[in-house]
Amino acid sequence: MHPLPHHIEEQWVKNLKNGDIQAFNELFGYYGPRLYHFSYRYLRSEPECEELVQEVFTRIWDKRSELREDLSFRSYLFTIAFNIIRKYFRSRVQARSYSGSLILEDFQLEPSLKINFNSLKSQLDTLVSMLPVRRREIFIKSRMEGLSVKEIASDMKISKKTVENQLTEALKFIRSHLTDERMTGILFLYLFIL
Repeated sequence: MHPLPHHIEEQWVKNLKNGDIQAFNELFGYYGPRLYHFSYRYLRSEPECEELVQEVFTRIWDKRSELREDLSFRSYLFTIAFNIIRKYFRSRVQARSYSGSLILEDFQLEPSLKINFNSLKSQLDTLVSMLPVRRREIFIKSRMEGLSVKEIASDMKISKKTVENQLTEALKFIRSHLTDERMTGILFLYLFIL
């Protein structure tokens, strides 16, 4: 999927702010599949991913009057999605009822442990900013924008193997610089488990 030209996205967002259902449908048609792909790498459930996409776009419609066409709609969209995914995982961890593809080997969540997700996100952002430019770009495209290895390789005109290697190195760097092992486990549960 090719990147959406900024002027087109800006016009769609502007029209959406005015209640244009066609603009909403255009944005949904373009971003819906990408959002689904992004959420599937975390949720691993087709029904939950479909529900997430619906919830994100319902929020977009409800808050359409607050949209700003001069800001990245994509970033706004994926921030909403990330927060919803985080909420899903938080409830699963707290209930200790999540079973599936994620294996939490030595990780135990203490009942008294208060997780400051904003602090974790800030720490992650700092570490990501320290990555070499191309590695950072690949990491952001993969983990924050939901692009597949194939899409990144095509977009950046590099091999899939290069993308995979850069992602591996980025994850090693981030994991090695997270000092609290409990926080490392939680952060990887929320962000990095494939």
